[in-house]
This record gives sequence, structure tokens and C-alpha cells, in this order.
Amino acid sequence: MIQAIGDLLPSALGVALSPVPIIAVILMLGTPKARTTGSMFAIGWIAGLVIASAIVLVLTSGASDPDSATSTGVNWFQVVMGVLFLLLALKQWRSRPQPGEEAELPKWMATIDTFTPGKSLGLGALLSGVNPKNLALTAAAAASVAQAGLSGADTVVTMAVFVVIGSLTVAGPVVFYLVASKRAVGPLGSIKDFMSVHNSAIMMILLLVLGVKLLGQGMGALGG
Repeated sequence: MIQAIGDLLPSALGVALSPVPIIAVILMLGTPKARTTGSMFAIGWIAGLVIASAIVLVLTSGASDPDSATSTGVNWFQVVMGVLFLLLALKQWRSRPQPGEEAELPKWMATIDTFTPGKSLGLGALLSGVNPKNLALTAAAAASVAQAGLSGADTVVTMAVFVVIGSLTVAGPVVFYLVASKRAVGPLGSIKDFMSVHNSAIMMILLLVLGVKLLGQGMGALGG
């Protein structure tokens, strides 16, 4: 189980360090309905990761047999995702803001103060469970766990670790705000500003590291 957790740590960190959801939840915590919308966003985020993980685990059941078609499919999935992440890293580098330019953020962030609790819940679930990058990372992590051949209890614990790590940067600010809202304003604002300025660089590094990892892992298993 320890090895399985170690294998999925890069994917979990990739999910956790996604700039857009971090900026979104911090913006929500600056609105009049911060406690409700921020909490619902975090709940939706966690639910999205849990549901996506569960679906992939069901689809990849039997992958623990290295000679099975499912295992081979998982290996090819890792290769494809690795290549895709490397291409996305290149795209991030080419589209990065030039010196003096302001990083462009999604237009929906400008209306975040109008979000209802239900819309916040849905947005959290979409960004974690449906967003292509996070979905690919969650799928890669769940598939690697399926290949490890763990018991049911160990599988649950391992994926719980993935969800917890992947949710730290979204649920963490919400908990901080709920416990000490006045003290949280300064630090959370600094994090938001940093993520906004360095969005492209953060994503490029994440995609590059994860692309190399998935590509090497998939090719190594196919070559073995």
C-alpha cells in the first residue's frame, strides 16, 4: 500500500496545485456569502474527486494481472496521457504572458460574487471531476492503484490519501477562513495574487513533471 501511495503522490500534487480552483475558492471567500459558497465549493471538489476515482477503479478492475487486457489498456492510457501532458506543457510555455502582461483568468471568475451555494457546489465538482487535466490525473492515480492489486480496504485508504492531498489547497483555505476569517484575509490574498501571476509557469512545470512520469511509467510497463 505504501508503494501505491507513493506512485500516486505526483498526481495528487498535480491536482492540488491547480491554480484556477485555488484562485476561485479564495475569490469566493471574499464574497458576502463566503461561508456557504466556499464550503459548498470545497464539498463539490471533494465529491468530484471521489466519484471520478470510484468510476475509474470500477472500469479498471482486473488490472492487477499484468497479462490482462485491462492492465495493457492502463499502460497505454499512461503513455497517451504522458504525451498529452508534455504537449500541454509546451502549449503553456508558448502562451505564457510576456513581461509586463497580465495573466488572463477565466471570465466566469468576474461573476463569482453572484454564485449560489448550488452553483458553487457544481463548479467545485466540475473543476475536480470533469476538468480534463484533473480527470486525467485522477484516472491515472486510480488506474495505478487498480494495478497494485490491493485489498478492498487498502484501496479505499490509498484513494482517500489521494483525495485528501488533492483537496488540501481547496478545502484548506475554506477551513482557515471558517476558523479565523479576519486572519485569513491577508495570507489568502497573497496566495491568490501569486497564483494569478504565475499560473502559466505553475501549470507548465506540473504538466512537464507529470507527463514525464506517466510516459516513463507506461512505457516501462509495456516494455517489461
